[in-house]
Amino acid sequence: MEGQAPKIQSLIIFPIKSCRGISVPQATVTQTGFEWDRYWLVVNHKGRACTQNVEPKLALVETELPKEAFFEDWEPTKNSFLGVRAPGMSPLKIPLTKPSSVAEGVSMWEWSGSAFDEGEEAAKLFSDYLGKQSRLVRFNKETESRPTPPEYASGYSTTFSNTFPFLVSSQASLDHLNTLLPEPVPMNRFRANIVVENGDPFDEDLWDEIKIKDLVFKGVRLCYRCKITTVNQETGVPSTEPIDTLRKFRSDTLLMPDKKPHRKVFFGKEMVWNWDISNKQGKGNKTIKVGDSICVLSKIPSIAEAAT
Repeated sequence: MEGQAPKIQSLIIFPIKSCRGISVPQATVTQTGFEWDRYWLVVNHKGRACTQNVEPKLALVETELPKEAFFEDWEPTKNSFLGVRAPGMSPLKIPLTKPSSVAEGVSMWEWSGSAFDEGEEAAKLFSDYLGKQSRLVRFNKETESRPTPPEYASGYSTTFSNTFPFLVSSQASLDHLNTLLPEPVPMNRFRANIVVENGDPFDEDLWDEIKIKDLVFKGVRLCYRCKITTVNQETGVPSTEPIDTLRKFRSDTLLMPDKKPHRKVFFGKEMVWNWDISNKQGKGNKTIKVGDSICVLSKIPSIAEAAT
């Protein structure tokens, strides 16, 4: 709603990259993103990341975590599992305790390193489902680091999210987009972690710093959207929308006419948790909840100055 302070409408965690997310009432903030977000990755026979860009049917793979996993400082036991369900496949339970097997030569975009290997049952499920040799790996925070691009956010890192730990989108922006689309799309097309309600469409474009409870988040750049947004998350079938419509009013050519065009379209704002500021203000609670207010501490002057 206009005139009301922005607040969190929903929080979504995506345990396995490019698979279905989990809407949660609260989430624990860490330096690399929400606890359990994009900890797992499906890789091909060469160890390379497999996403909906190539395998849109990953959209239909559902995941489940114990409800207590979203409480701060919770530690998994031998009876804690990540549940995985894929159409036509037997359900799978993956222990949340640390795996013993390590896969070398795992790569995602610019990053390569080692990761935990989740074993033969998980490999069989994804190999059978995708019809090609695949494995499921887990990010190893103890030995690996995947830095964010230093030209945008130096000194930060993430797990298997695309580039930055957090993605913020707003319901007002989606509502506006849906007035222009031939058929409306749900927010799950955009795979945001934090969905905001109240405010005007695309207010988030200008957010430089925001505060949720005692935690300060820094806006680093507009999120440019790939063809995964065109995949219907209920059917796994791609189309051309909403990219075609976004191109008509959310392209770099239109929003930043003075910059060199790269044929990008934007929806959402990528962010990092400014843990250095938060820590100086006291250790505090690292949990944020649906309904929490968002205080906008600072804004950039105009969309034309936004990092992309």
